[in-house]
Amino acid sequence: MVVATKAIVFSAIKYSEADLISNCYTEVAGVKSYLLRNILKSKRGKLKSSYFQPLTQLELIAEHKNKGTLEYIKEAKVFYPYQTLHTDILKTGLVMFLSEMLKNCIREEEPNHELYTFLEQSFQWLDQNDEVANFHIFFLLQLSQYLGFYPDASNIEDEYFNIMEGNFQSKNTSNYCLEGVQIENFKLFFGINPSTLNTVKLSKKERQNLLEFILSYYSFHVQGYQKPKSLAVLMQLFS
Repeated sequence: MVVATKAIVFSAIKYSEADLISNCYTEVAGVKSYLLRNILKSKRGKLKSSYFQPLTQLELIAEHKNKGTLEYIKEAKVFYPYQTLHTDILKTGLVMFLSEMLKNCIREEEPNHELYTFLEQSFQWLDQNDEVANFHIFFLLQLSQYLGFYPDASNIEDEYFNIMEGNFQSKNTSNYCLEGVQIENFKLFFGINPSTLNTVKLSKKERQNLLEFILSYYSFHVQGYQKPKSLAVLMQLFS
């Protein structure tokens, strides 16, 4: 079946001497992996390897057989040309980290238009704005809503956060209950939007600790979660 769809690139890995396999999140079919034959050798083909940098937003004409095998792209063009996302060193670190997290957490081969729109708009905002030190914290919190484990903030004034249950509590009821500065900092990211992210003031160490806490939260709620290899690079860039 030939489909026309927007897509966001999660990854591209070399396969044989001239081929790539690209993992993409498509608007019409969820996660798809594509075999891009001879893309590393051909200079005149319709597909260019530069199109398949992480988080690139594309428009595709693709052939989907939907048999669990690699699919094929007939045509591709950039839907939204990034101005800074692949050139600003801090943003490239975020791109590496977030694309790895997305590939880790999103595996469904089915459409989710709300999630796709969230990703599309989030990365366009990241491209267009300069103060992005808190972006990954905010993004991961918002992403959890689309993945089905957004924290219950109805008792956000309470002291403890139960990382297993995903809610705030007034008492320490188990080893999964956490308290302290990182929980208070976590609360700052509820009820805000990207335009007010820079109002959240954190030290570099506080931000690192908060990120590690959120990744721990993900590890409890994402089946088969793997700690991102790019985390060390991100920590170094923001240290």
